[in-house]
Amino acid sequence: MFLIIGYVLILAASLGTYAVHGSLGALWVPTEYIAIVGLMIGGFVAGNGIKAIKATVGALPGVFKGSAYTKAFYMDLLAMMFELLSKVRKEGLMSIEGDVENPESSPIISKYPAFLADHHAVEFLTDYLRMMVGGNLNAFELENLMDIEIETHHGEAHVPVHVVSKVSDSVPAFGIVVAVMGVVNVMGSVGEPPAVLGKMIGGALVGTFLGILISYGFVAPIAGQLEQKMEEGGKIYQCMKVVLLASMNGYAPQVAIEFGRKVLNSTERPTFQELEEDVKSRKG
Repeated sequence: MFLIIGYVLILAASLGTYAVHGSLGALWVPTEYIAIVGLMIGGFVAGNGIKAIKATVGALPGVFKGSAYTKAFYMDLLAMMFELLSKVRKEGLMSIEGDVENPESSPIISKYPAFLADHHAVEFLTDYLRMMVGGNLNAFELENLMDIEIETHHGEAHVPVHVVSKVSDSVPAFGIVVAVMGVVNVMGSVGEPPAVLGKMIGGALVGTFLGILISYGFVAPIAGQLEQKMEEGGKIYQCMKVVLLASMNGYAPQVAIEFGRKVLNSTERPTFQELEEDVKSRKG
């Protein structure tokens, strides 16, 4: 939503102010639009492998959606982990084996559809709960493994950000390429009347204008949005990590989820009272 609002403001500030003293028709040079967009897409395809292309195309729709990682989501996550750890404390680790092997039919995890919809988060949680059930790893080994997996996930999530940033950096240069081609065309028409040459030169300069506007006004904001989404999506793994490690180190479920609450960003972090009342209401 904010991306669209930003685009509208950018167009109003650029084209709107230009329209006050100039003709918008002078900016309409279809061949230059086609050339710049074609060069941008060609550079994107040529500079990336199939994995990076798929990851970037798959990530783009997300910039137009709101964040799924809200305070309500994290309260659900912490309440779910409290239920799982409470079950472990009362009945032992083997009691959650069914929840881990088939989370979709788990009487605890299935109550939280927003979490179930995040395939990677479900896989992360169930994998480490399975390792805890197996009992072959200590807390230090498990923490090291979690850190490596989170780092790998962060690196993969950063690929679309890097790709779109590179595309953004290249578009002004493509605009110059198009502008130079227009100037070359002008130089081949020096015998034309000044009015015709002036129009041709103006059309050539549109290439530079378009390259800079598309880069900093349209593509760079997408890279910024993707980076913010990436950071938001990584916090859930840190939250689950500290809760599980706290449990392995012998802390009660109430204290373990407090560890998880503390790592959340201030904008999504519930207060101690909010979380405590929420957990109590779900128990009731």
